[in-house]
Amino acid sequence: MSANTVRTVEVRSATAPYRVRIGTGVLSELADLVTGSSRVAVIHPASLRERLAPVSDPLVGAGVDVLTIEVPDGEAAKTATVLNDCWERLGEAGFTRNDLVIGYGGGSTTDLAGFVAASWLRGVALVTIPTTVLGMVDAAVGGKTGINTSAGKNLVGAFHEPRGVLCDLGLLASLPLAEIRSGLAEVIKCGFIADPEILAVVEAAPDAVQQWDSAELAEVITRGIEVKAAVVAADLTESTSTGTEVKRELLNYGHTYGHAVERLSDFSLRHGEAVSIGMVYVAELARLAGLMSPELVDRHRTALAAVGLPTSHVADWAALRALMAKDKKARGTTVRFVALTGLGQPQMLIGPSEEHLQAAHDAVNR
Repeated sequence: MSANTVRTVEVRSATAPYRVRIGTGVLSELADLVTGSSRVAVIHPASLRERLAPVSDPLVGAGVDVLTIEVPDGEAAKTATVLNDCWERLGEAGFTRNDLVIGYGGGSTTDLAGFVAASWLRGVALVTIPTTVLGMVDAAVGGKTGINTSAGKNLVGAFHEPRGVLCDLGLLASLPLAEIRSGLAEVIKCGFIADPEILAVVEAAPDAVQQWDSAELAEVITRGIEVKAAVVAADLTESTSTGTEVKRELLNYGHTYGHAVERLSDFSLRHGEAVSIGMVYVAELARLAGLMSPELVDRHRTALAAVGLPTSHVADWAALRALMAKDKKARGTTVRFVALTGLGQPQMLIGPSEEHLQAAHDAVNR
């Protein structure tokens, strides 16, 4: 499979099935996705200001009234202030339930745009056009939308599935290498939790998967989306996992510690970089709990390091522990982790000892 091969992943949600189209040039299908809407709001980050034509021109040509809403880059877009600004723009333009929101950008933009669509008039149609690897394999698929608060990341939001997702691999051409690597953290995560073939591709061709137009990157992106599609179709609203039955929380592998690391860095660490560290942390935690072999812990480090992702960091334990207590998977005072007993063998690790929590931190705090 090359970047020019167009693939389709069906997200068979019980509430609103939709398709994810993956390949170079799929942006040409946008006009068909907005059929029935006379007005469309394109929410985009400032960094894409000069790259709106591929989205807006076909819509204008089809007679659609296009409103562009520029938001800050990255996590700075995911605030109540920015959300309110988007609402005001929709109100001024007179957006109705027949109209549609497009999230065009990275994961932060599609998270915000999805929440705008979910909350405006209690729900209008949404199309997501992710422009990063991270956005394609994670944020744009699955219907989880939201913003951050001072208490933590993604604590306010809604489940709101898109009408469709267009992953045009040509949009990755101008992506910095660091952003491709950040997205690969979520791809590699899918390898550990469900599809070991992803790990095989990454380990066999670590340089190729970092090239936007490679067949290897196209393959692992598609496989990552397939993993996410299967998980969210079975559990849209993230039902609580118990024991060896791990539902949508499976996709949060590495995120409990990773979100805390990301938040403590004031988002100077990219999301994928923080999740990479978080996966090594929870692997060490699973080893201490007797769930994971040392060999699989080592494979976490080698697979992530092979594509230039961090596997350690330096941070204050007390501050991280306080942030983990606010993780959305926590129940009361009990912190919960998605752990693995082997490749593709998840198990919830509930309430590990404080000794083990800190020992795992010490293993990555270098």
